[in-house]
This record gives sequence, C-alpha cells and structure tokens, in this order.
Amino acid sequence: MAEDSSDFVRSMAIATSGLRAQAGRMRVISENLANADSTAPTAGSDPYRRKVPTFSSELNRALDAKVVTLGKIKPDNSAFRVKYEPSNPAADASGNVKYPNVNPMIEMTDMRDAQRSYEANLNIISATRRMIQRTLDILKS
Repeated sequence: MAEDSSDFVRSMAIATSGLRAQAGRMRVISENLANADSTAPTAGSDPYRRKVPTFSSELNRALDAKVVTLGKIKPDNSAFRVKYEPSNPAADASGNVKYPNVNPMIEMTDMRDAQRSYEANLNIISATRRMIQRTLDILKS
C-alpha cells in the first residue's frame, strides 16, 4: 500500500506542476491579448512586444520524477504592425503608428492549447483522487 500511495502522490504532484506551468502560460497569453491594440506611450517609440512562454523539465528529487516548470518568458522579436494614422498622438514624424506584434488569432489558438493541457492535468488529479477513494473503500469493507 505504501508504494501505491507514493505513486498516487507522485502522479498528483507531476500533474500539479503541469497546472502551474499552464496557468503561467495563460497569464502570458492574456497579457499579450490585453495589449494587442495598445500603442507606444510616446510618439515614435516601440509599443508592447509580444511575450512567448517557454517550458522546462526538471528532476524533482523528492518525487524522483521529472516535472514541468514555466521557463523564461522571451520577447517575440518579429516586426511591429505599422499603420498610417497621422492624427494619432503616438504617430511618428511620418504619420506612422507602431502597434504590438500580437496576432489575436495566434493568441487564441495558444490559449485553447493551454486550456486543454490544463484540463488534462486536472483530469489526472481527479482520476487519481477517485482511485485513492475507491482503494480506501475496498480496504474499509
């Protein structure tokens, strides 16, 4: 029983690391979406730059298992969107306004992927809890 319960604890801890990583990913995506149409604070300067979350795998010695963590959040160095809007206060001398390099369609696709991964980890935790409960019920009877 001790070995089995240790496997249950390990499964739940690994799934929990996935929950934390995906929650961090969703936070970055929401930040990107919130700033999708913002402009630079001063005329001619750069606006918000899209951020890209990364993941890393590390060995958790206490669990003797690899867990996932949210790694560095890197800037997306792709070009900014530029629109000709001479009346905009953020326009440069030629009347162009830089907008963030955020594509809402890509962000929504990433959000859906993060949501599915989050739900998969939740399902692992729920299934593990059910297995523990059923095992305890069998042992009680």
